[in-house]
Amino acid sequence: MMKKYFIMLLLALLSTITAVADDEATELNCEVEVNSEKVTNGSKDIFNELKQAVTDYMNTTKWTNATFGTNEKIYCKLMFTISSWDDATGLMKGDLQIQSTRPVFNSSYTTTLINFKDTKVDFIYNTGQQLVYSELNMEDNLTAILNFWAYMIIALDFDSFELNGGTPYYERAAEVVRLAQSSGESGWKAFEDNNNRSAVLSAFNDKQTAPIRQMLYDYHRMGLDQMVVTVDKGRSAITHTLENLAKIYDVAPLSVCLTMFKNAKLDELINIYSKANMTEKENVYEMLYQVYPSETNRLDQIKKTEN
Repeated sequence: MMKKYFIMLLLALLSTITAVADDEATELNCEVEVNSEKVTNGSKDIFNELKQAVTDYMNTTKWTNATFGTNEKIYCKLMFTISSWDDATGLMKGDLQIQSTRPVFNSSYTTTLINFKDTKVDFIYNTGQQLVYSELNMEDNLTAILNFWAYMIIALDFDSFELNGGTPYYERAAEVVRLAQSSGESGWKAFEDNNNRSAVLSAFNDKQTAPIRQMLYDYHRMGLDQMVVTVDKGRSAITHTLENLAKIYDVAPLSVCLTMFKNAKLDELINIYSKANMTEKENVYEMLYQVYPSETNRLDQIKKTEN
Protein backbone atom coordinates (compact mmCIF):
# COMPACT_ATOMS: atom_id res chain seq x y z
CA MET A 1 0.00 0.00 0.00
CA MET A 2 2.78 2.40 0.92
CA LYS A 3 4.61 1.52 -2.30
CA LYS A 4 1.53 2.32 -4.39
CA TYR A 5 1.08 5.63 -2.54
CA PHE A 6 4.75 6.51 -3.10
CA ILE A 7 4.48 5.82 -6.84
CA MET A 8 1.34 7.97 -7.13
CA LEU A 9 3.02 10.77 -5.23
CA LEU A 10 6.10 10.55 -7.45
CA LEU A 11 4.01 10.65 -10.63
CA ALA A 12 2.11 13.69 -9.36
CA LEU A 13 5.39 15.43 -8.53
CA LEU A 14 6.85 14.65 -11.95
CA SER A 15 3.67 15.93 -13.60
CA THR A 16 3.91 19.20 -11.67
CA ILE A 17 7.60 19.63 -12.52
CA THR A 18 6.87 18.95 -16.21
CA ALA A 19 4.01 21.45 -16.23
CA VAL A 20 6.20 24.12 -14.66
CA ALA A 21 9.03 23.38 -17.08
CA ASP A 22 6.66 23.60 -20.04
CA ASP A 23 5.27 26.87 -18.73
CA GLU A 24 8.73 28.36 -18.30
CA ALA A 25 9.76 27.25 -21.79
CA THR A 26 7.24 29.50 -23.54
CA GLU A 27 7.80 33.18 -24.18
CA LEU A 28 4.45 34.96 -24.02
CA ASN A 29 2.07 35.90 -21.27
CA CYS A 30 -0.79 36.78 -23.57
CA GLU A 31 -4.18 38.05 -22.46
CA VAL A 32 -6.99 37.77 -25.01
CA GLU A 33 -10.30 39.60 -25.29
CA VAL A 34 -13.06 39.06 -27.87
CA ASN A 35 -15.69 41.76 -28.28
CA SER A 36 -18.71 40.50 -30.23
CA GLU A 37 -21.23 43.21 -29.34
CA LYS A 38 -21.75 44.06 -33.03
CA VAL A 39 -22.76 40.48 -33.85
CA THR A 40 -26.49 39.82 -33.47
CA ASN A 41 -26.86 36.36 -34.98
CA GLY A 42 -26.17 32.93 -33.49
CA SER A 43 -24.86 31.82 -30.12
CA LYS A 44 -22.20 33.84 -28.32
CA ASP A 45 -20.53 30.63 -27.10
CA ILE A 46 -18.37 30.51 -30.21
CA PHE A 47 -16.62 33.72 -29.16
CA ASN A 48 -15.77 32.31 -25.74
CA GLU A 49 -14.29 29.30 -27.51
CA LEU A 50 -12.30 31.58 -29.79
CA LYS A 51 -10.94 33.50 -26.80
CA GLN A 52 -9.79 30.31 -25.07
CA ALA A 53 -8.35 28.80 -28.23
CA VAL A 54 -6.28 31.91 -29.01
CA THR A 55 -5.15 32.22 -25.38
CA ASP A 56 -3.94 28.63 -25.34
CA TYR A 57 -2.28 28.96 -28.73
CA MET A 58 -0.33 32.09 -27.89
CA ASN A 59 0.76 30.94 -24.45
CA THR A 60 1.66 27.31 -25.15
CA THR A 61 3.40 27.61 -28.53
CA LYS A 62 7.21 27.63 -28.35
CA TRP A 63 8.11 30.60 -30.52
CA THR A 64 11.90 30.75 -30.04
CA ASN A 65 14.86 28.70 -28.90
CA ALA A 66 15.52 31.15 -26.07
CA THR A 67 15.02 30.21 -22.43
CA PHE A 68 12.39 32.20 -20.55
CA GLY A 69 11.59 32.06 -16.87
CA THR A 70 8.02 32.65 -15.71
CA ASN A 71 8.84 36.20 -14.62
CA GLU A 72 10.60 36.89 -17.94
CA LYS A 73 7.61 36.23 -20.17
CA ILE A 74 6.61 39.03 -22.52
CA TYR A 75 3.26 40.48 -21.52
CA CYS A 76 0.98 41.19 -24.44
CA LYS A 77 -2.70 41.64 -25.11
CA LEU A 78 -4.80 40.79 -28.15
CA MET A 79 -8.23 42.43 -28.37
CA PHE A 80 -10.48 41.17 -31.15
CA THR A 81 -13.51 43.22 -32.16
CA ILE A 82 -15.75 41.06 -34.34
CA SER A 83 -17.96 43.14 -36.60
CA SER A 84 -19.63 40.28 -38.47
CA TRP A 85 -19.91 36.49 -38.30
CA ASP A 86 -21.37 34.04 -40.79
CA ASP A 87 -22.54 31.22 -38.55
CA ALA A 88 -22.91 28.91 -41.57
CA THR A 89 -19.30 29.18 -42.77
CA GLY A 90 -17.61 30.41 -39.59
CA LEU A 91 -16.22 33.49 -41.34
CA MET A 92 -15.47 36.28 -38.87
CA LYS A 93 -14.50 39.82 -39.81
CA GLY A 94 -13.24 42.62 -37.63
CA ASP A 95 -10.08 44.15 -36.26
CA LEU A 96 -7.40 43.31 -33.74
CA GLN A 97 -5.71 45.63 -31.25
CA ILE A 98 -2.22 44.43 -30.34
CA GLN A 99 -0.44 45.67 -27.23
CA SER A 100 2.83 44.60 -25.66
CA THR A 101 4.90 45.96 -22.81
CA ARG A 102 8.39 45.68 -21.44
CA PRO A 103 9.64 46.15 -17.86
CA VAL A 104 12.06 49.00 -17.18
CA PHE A 105 15.29 47.96 -15.46
CA ASN A 106 15.23 47.92 -11.67
CA SER A 107 11.77 49.48 -11.37
CA SER A 108 8.09 48.53 -11.22
CA TYR A 109 7.37 50.60 -14.33
CA THR A 110 6.42 48.94 -17.63
CA THR A 111 6.67 50.71 -20.97
CA THR A 112 4.56 50.09 -24.07
CA LEU A 113 6.32 48.63 -27.11
CA ILE A 114 3.33 48.01 -29.37
CA ASN A 115 -0.11 49.62 -29.41
CA PHE A 116 -1.42 48.97 -32.89
CA LYS A 117 -4.75 48.17 -34.55
CA ASP A 118 -4.73 45.60 -37.35
CA THR A 119 -7.85 46.53 -39.31
CA LYS A 120 -7.85 43.68 -41.84
CA VAL A 121 -8.66 40.66 -39.72
CA ASP A 122 -10.80 38.08 -41.52
CA PHE A 123 -10.69 34.38 -40.63
CA ILE A 124 -12.75 31.23 -40.30
CA TYR A 125 -13.31 29.75 -36.87
CA ASN A 126 -15.81 27.01 -36.00
CA THR A 127 -16.79 25.22 -32.81
CA GLY A 128 -14.15 22.73 -31.73
CA GLN A 129 -11.58 23.97 -34.22
CA GLN A 130 -7.99 23.23 -33.21
CA LEU A 131 -5.38 25.92 -33.82
CA VAL A 132 -2.30 24.14 -35.17
CA TYR A 133 1.13 25.76 -35.39
CA SER A 134 3.28 25.12 -38.44
CA GLU A 135 6.55 26.82 -39.31
CA LEU A 136 6.52 25.50 -42.87
CA ASN A 137 2.91 25.91 -43.98
CA MET A 138 0.01 28.31 -43.63
CA GLU A 139 -2.60 26.29 -41.77
CA ASP A 140 -5.27 29.01 -41.87
CA ASN A 141 -5.52 32.79 -41.78
CA LEU A 142 -6.20 32.99 -38.04
CA THR A 143 -3.01 31.15 -37.06
CA ALA A 144 -1.08 33.13 -39.69
CA ILE A 145 -2.23 36.39 -38.09
CA LEU A 146 -1.37 35.08 -34.61
CA ASN A 147 2.03 33.81 -35.76
CA PHE A 148 2.87 37.14 -37.38
CA TRP A 149 2.03 39.20 -34.32
CA ALA A 150 3.72 36.77 -31.94
CA TYR A 151 6.96 37.11 -33.87
CA MET A 152 6.63 40.89 -34.12
CA ILE A 153 5.99 41.17 -30.38
CA ILE A 154 9.08 39.06 -29.67
CA ALA A 155 11.20 40.88 -32.28
CA LEU A 156 10.49 44.34 -30.86
CA ASP A 157 11.07 43.09 -27.33
CA PHE A 158 14.46 41.61 -28.23
CA ASP A 159 15.40 44.77 -30.16
CA SER A 160 14.72 46.83 -27.05
CA PHE A 161 17.24 44.84 -25.00
CA GLU A 162 19.96 44.20 -27.59
CA LEU A 163 20.82 46.16 -30.72
CA ASN A 164 19.21 44.27 -33.63
CA GLY A 165 18.48 41.41 -31.24
CA GLY A 166 15.11 40.80 -32.87
CA THR A 167 16.50 39.95 -36.34
CA PRO A 168 15.72 36.18 -36.22
CA TYR A 169 12.09 36.91 -35.35
CA TYR A 170 11.59 39.53 -38.05
CA GLU A 171 12.86 36.83 -40.40
CA ARG A 172 10.26 34.39 -39.11
CA ALA A 173 7.56 37.05 -39.45
CA ALA A 174 8.74 37.57 -43.03
CA GLU A 175 8.25 33.88 -43.74
CA VAL A 176 4.70 34.08 -42.37
CA VAL A 177 4.02 37.02 -44.70
CA ARG A 178 5.53 35.17 -47.67
CA LEU A 179 3.31 32.14 -47.12
CA ALA A 180 0.21 34.26 -46.51
CA GLN A 181 0.65 36.48 -49.55
CA SER A 182 -0.06 33.55 -51.85
CA SER A 183 -3.32 32.79 -50.03
CA GLY A 184 -5.19 35.83 -51.31
CA GLU A 185 -6.33 36.77 -47.80
CA SER A 186 -6.57 40.47 -46.96
CA GLY A 187 -3.95 42.27 -44.90
CA TRP A 188 -0.90 40.58 -46.38
CA LYS A 189 -0.38 42.11 -49.82
CA ALA A 190 2.63 44.34 -50.43
CA PHE A 191 1.63 47.95 -51.18
CA GLU A 192 -2.04 47.14 -50.46
CA ASP A 193 -2.00 50.02 -47.96
CA ASN A 194 0.44 51.69 -45.56
CA ASN A 195 -0.81 49.97 -42.42
CA ASN A 196 -1.32 46.29 -43.15
CA ARG A 197 0.88 43.47 -41.87
CA SER A 198 3.16 43.54 -44.90
CA ALA A 199 3.73 47.27 -44.35
CA VAL A 200 4.45 46.73 -40.64
CA LEU A 201 7.11 44.14 -41.45
CA SER A 202 8.66 46.37 -44.13
CA ALA A 203 8.87 49.29 -41.71
CA PHE A 204 11.27 47.32 -39.52
CA ASN A 205 13.19 45.64 -42.34
CA ASP A 206 13.67 48.30 -45.02
CA LYS A 207 16.93 50.24 -45.06
CA GLN A 208 15.09 53.57 -45.32
CA THR A 209 13.32 53.07 -42.02
CA ALA A 210 16.05 51.02 -40.31
CA PRO A 211 16.71 53.79 -37.72
CA ILE A 212 13.52 52.68 -35.95
CA ARG A 213 15.35 49.59 -34.69
CA GLN A 214 18.28 51.65 -33.43
CA MET A 215 15.67 53.80 -31.70
CA LEU A 216 14.13 50.80 -29.98
CA TYR A 217 17.48 49.93 -28.42
CA ASP A 218 18.66 53.45 -27.58
CA TYR A 219 15.30 54.58 -26.22
CA HIS A 220 14.96 51.62 -23.87
CA ARG A 221 18.45 50.42 -22.91
CA MET A 222 20.28 53.76 -23.08
CA GLY A 223 17.28 55.85 -22.03
CA LEU A 224 14.54 54.37 -19.87
CA ASP A 225 16.72 51.71 -18.25
CA GLN A 226 19.24 54.39 -17.24
CA MET A 227 16.67 56.79 -15.79
CA VAL A 228 16.37 54.71 -12.63
CA VAL A 229 20.06 55.41 -11.97
CA THR A 230 20.40 58.90 -13.48
CA VAL A 231 17.23 60.63 -14.66
CA ASP A 232 18.98 63.40 -16.58
CA LYS A 233 21.37 61.02 -18.35
CA GLY A 234 18.58 58.67 -19.39
CA ARG A 235 16.36 61.49 -20.59
CA SER A 236 19.25 63.01 -22.56
CA ALA A 237 19.73 59.68 -24.35
CA ILE A 238 16.03 59.62 -25.25
CA THR A 239 16.26 63.18 -26.58
CA HIS A 240 19.17 62.17 -28.78
CA THR A 241 17.45 59.10 -30.18
CA LEU A 242 14.32 61.08 -31.11
CA GLU A 243 16.42 62.66 -33.86
CA ASN A 244 15.94 59.39 -35.75
CA LEU A 245 12.24 60.17 -36.16
CA ALA A 246 13.07 63.08 -38.44
CA LYS A 247 15.41 60.87 -40.48
CA ILE A 248 12.63 58.36 -41.05
CA TYR A 249 10.07 61.07 -41.77
CA ASP A 250 12.33 62.66 -44.40
CA VAL A 251 12.54 59.46 -46.45
CA ALA A 252 9.27 57.70 -45.57
CA PRO A 253 6.71 60.17 -44.11
CA LEU A 254 3.88 57.62 -44.43
CA SER A 255 5.74 54.74 -42.78
CA VAL A 256 3.60 52.87 -40.30
CA CYS A 257 6.52 52.71 -37.87
CA LEU A 258 6.05 56.44 -37.19
CA THR A 259 2.42 55.83 -36.27
CA MET A 260 3.37 52.84 -34.13
CA PHE A 261 5.96 54.87 -32.25
CA LYS A 262 3.47 57.66 -31.63
CA ASN A 263 0.76 55.31 -30.36
CA ALA A 264 3.18 53.54 -28.05
CA LYS A 265 5.28 56.46 -26.80
CA LEU A 266 3.73 59.90 -27.11
CA ASP A 267 1.99 59.96 -23.73
CA GLU A 268 5.09 58.49 -22.12
CA LEU A 269 7.28 61.21 -23.66
CA ILE A 270 4.99 63.90 -22.24
CA ASN A 271 5.55 62.41 -18.78
CA ILE A 272 9.30 62.00 -19.27
CA TYR A 273 9.80 65.66 -20.13
CA SER A 274 7.56 67.00 -17.37
CA LYS A 275 10.71 67.49 -15.24
CA ALA A 276 13.03 68.63 -18.03
CA ASN A 277 14.34 72.17 -18.37
CA MET A 278 12.60 74.48 -20.82
CA THR A 279 15.36 74.27 -23.43
CA GLU A 280 15.11 70.48 -23.55
CA LYS A 281 11.30 70.66 -23.67
CA GLU A 282 11.37 73.03 -26.61
CA ASN A 283 13.90 70.90 -28.50
CA VAL A 284 11.80 67.79 -28.05
CA TYR A 285 8.62 69.65 -28.96
CA GLU A 286 10.15 70.83 -32.24
CA MET A 287 11.41 67.35 -33.13
CA LEU A 288 8.04 65.73 -32.45
CA TYR A 289 5.98 68.51 -34.06
CA GLN A 290 7.95 68.08 -37.30
CA VAL A 291 6.82 64.46 -37.50
CA TYR A 292 3.38 64.70 -35.84
CA PRO A 293 1.94 68.14 -36.72
CA SER A 294 -1.62 66.89 -36.21
CA GLU A 295 -0.87 66.15 -32.54
CA THR A 296 -0.47 69.79 -31.51
CA ASN A 297 -2.85 69.57 -28.55
CA ARG A 298 -0.99 66.65 -27.02
CA LEU A 299 2.44 68.01 -27.84
CA ASP A 300 1.60 71.35 -26.22
CA GLN A 301 1.51 69.50 -22.91
CA ILE A 302 5.28 69.07 -23.12
CA LYS A 303 5.82 72.83 -22.92
CA LYS A 304 3.02 73.47 -20.43
CA THR A 305 4.19 71.01 -17.80
CA GLU A 306 6.07 72.54 -14.87
CA ASN A 307 9.58 71.71 -13.68
